[in-house]
Amino acid sequence: MIERIEALLPQMSETMSKIGILLLAQPTAPLELSITDLADRAGTSAATVTRFCRLLGYSGYVQFRVAVAADSARTSDEERRADIGRSLRPDDSAQDVLRNVLNAHERSLRATAALLDLELCGQVADRIAGARHLDIYGTGGSAAMASELRNRLYRIGVNAHSWGDVHAGLASASIQDEHTVAIGISNSGLTSETVEMLGQAKSSGAYTVAITNRLTSPLGQLADACLIASVPERYLHPADLSAKHSQLFVLDLLYLLVAQRNYDATLERIAASAAAVLGHRRPGPADRLPERPGRHDRPAQAVPQ
Repeated sequence: MIERIEALLPQMSETMSKIGILLLAQPTAPLELSITDLADRAGTSAATVTRFCRLLGYSGYVQFRVAVAADSARTSDEERRADIGRSLRPDDSAQDVLRNVLNAHERSLRATAALLDLELCGQVADRIAGARHLDIYGTGGSAAMASELRNRLYRIGVNAHSWGDVHAGLASASIQDEHTVAIGISNSGLTSETVEMLGQAKSSGAYTVAITNRLTSPLGQLADACLIASVPERYLHPADLSAKHSQLFVLDLLYLLVAQRNYDATLERIAASAAAVLGHRRPGPADRLPERPGRHDRPAQAVPQ
């Protein structure tokens, strides 16, 4: 529950964010308060609390309270504090840093999994599998993510291309049509070059997809479909690699869903590409064939007693 609130807080309305901030400070409050009492404490209305629950993926306040109870039973107070983590401090031990980094990455992945709309992911995979052409836009750190997705999809037969340079990306985006798909990757959803490239592709008729941490960002609002790669908290912004792991998690899911659409052909293409590069791999110990025994390698004959 905490992970979902942290992931969605930046895109909540002012009244909903009051509830979110209250629950981050008092995670077990719904177990003690009725919907009316919680609304009063947050300075909002019961109807807003209901909308808040639905935004987090629960059908109502009762179901939300059940989830809170399950979370409370799962971890003790001490474990919960360790799980939430904290910012990096100059006197942290290496073990502290390791634990905090691990917690941040695990929480990013769990929150992303909880917030992903799997039906929408399936629709995006269908579009990619049937697309004449796929453009993937991303600049800076997101350019590496775009390149990674391009490499994977191209290997299984998708005509995929990635663009980190805005001039080249706009040129490609301008010649898209209704038979193509364009994906924009940006953690913040505010990167102007990525927004511009995806906007051009949409104007050209492409089906557009945003992969971002913020649904309400310019990139998220522009796209026909928005997939959330959540980053609940950051330790050393802007270099927090948990954002990249969340993005890779979403990209890997899309890749596998696309691969399922034509499974037999996917296996054949992967096998063919693996065979093509096999000659450029150095054989390891497990790859070497046993040598034929030479004259000096014959087993010694038993000496008669």
